[in-house]
Amino acid sequence: MIDKQKVIELTKEWLSDKDYFLVDVTISKDDKIAVEIDHAEGVWIEDCAELSRHIESGLSRDIEDYELEVGSAGLGQPFKVLDQYLIHIGKEVEVLSKAGKKLKGVLKSANEASFTITISKKEKIEGSKRPQLVAEDIEFTYGDVKYTKYIINFK
Repeated sequence: MIDKQKVIELTKEWLSDKDYFLVDVTISKDDKIAVEIDHAEGVWIEDCAELSRHIESGLSRDIEDYELEVGSAGLGQPFKVLDQYLIHIGKEVEVLSKAGKKLKGVLKSANEASFTITISKKEKIEGSKRPQLVAEDIEFTYGDVKYTKYIINFK
């Protein structure tokens, strides 16, 4: 079986002088390696090919046969690492809490322990005839949510 730590080390070696970051490495029982990377401005196919060649140069097909796939984390997929939260600050996200509540809002901040979204909700304001939209910040720890993902808008 391919050593996952070896693939991670090779990936991080290639990433060391670039603005890309590692999202995930998975290796199936039949040695299919999937490496996911991301970047604030998107992932270029040429860079995926270059990273793939770099990983292959550190592995030996004489020892083990494997299939290697290098790609982006994918738009609309749940975030897996803090860097994904950080590059999406100021953008609209969807959060599904472990309690089953789905919220949409703007990602306001993120750190190692938690993240905050700003939602808009209608609230009756004293002296006003109609409910008005009010911004509310909601903080989550990463353990509080099933997923957080970027909302793709075509407006």
